[in-house]
Amino acid sequence: MKRSRFPLFVTTGILVFFYLPIVIVIAQSFNASRFGGAWKGFTLDWYARLLTDRNIWHATTNTLIIASSSTAVSIVLGTLAAFALYRYRTKLQIGHNMLIYLPLVIPDILMGISLLLFFVSLSMGLGLFTIFLAHVTFSISYVAMVVLGRFQDFDYSILEAALDLGASWGTAVRRILLPFLMPGIAAGGLLAFTLSMDDFVITFFVSGPDSTTLPLYIYSMMRHGSPSVINALSVIMIALTFIIIFISKKLLEVRK
Repeated sequence: MKRSRFPLFVTTGILVFFYLPIVIVIAQSFNASRFGGAWKGFTLDWYARLLTDRNIWHATTNTLIIASSSTAVSIVLGTLAAFALYRYRTKLQIGHNMLIYLPLVIPDILMGISLLLFFVSLSMGLGLFTIFLAHVTFSISYVAMVVLGRFQDFDYSILEAALDLGASWGTAVRRILLPFLMPGIAAGGLLAFTLSMDDFVITFFVSGPDSTTLPLYIYSMMRHGSPSVINALSVIMIALTFIIIFISKKLLEVRK
């Protein structure tokens, strides 16, 4: 009986659907045509223009500052929220659980509008700080859910045994709890960092005139600037992503 080739065709179609746009972006970054489309020759001018564009690097700096700071705060608050959900079983935890889940299911545009109205009601000037607060708001939930999944496999009696044997609470947390939770904390932190880097809708509502992030700047350039420069920036970001993944894989292999 011949094997069906349908799964092979489906898998190939899915891979083409996902990766063909990336190949097109890479090819267009070397196209001399300003707006893409027809091939007008090979060029590196877009990469040179990218390196000299101060606005892009200013927006990139803002994005990295917000993403790193919001991720750090979200890791701390999200881990504490996950611990509270795991350790304490009270009626108040029902409301706590709902507050954690709500940012995961609420539409981004609704969250952006509500945060904007909240900041305006407090007479807060829109800028990097309001973007930071908005990113922390939705990043906490992702970190808490990932760490909570890690808590499901944790035996709390081990921590209690360490306390009974004379270890202080800080020592027990540092030597037992944190090493066990570290894979979940790292995964939640990477997820929060990626979401903060990519966020456009919420940032669009809570940003000020001098707090442009990279997604906002890319949006404005796609409408009024040069898409080819954005293609060059995309290629650099793809290359950095692959380099980070490669280094992480090698470090894991060395550790094993």
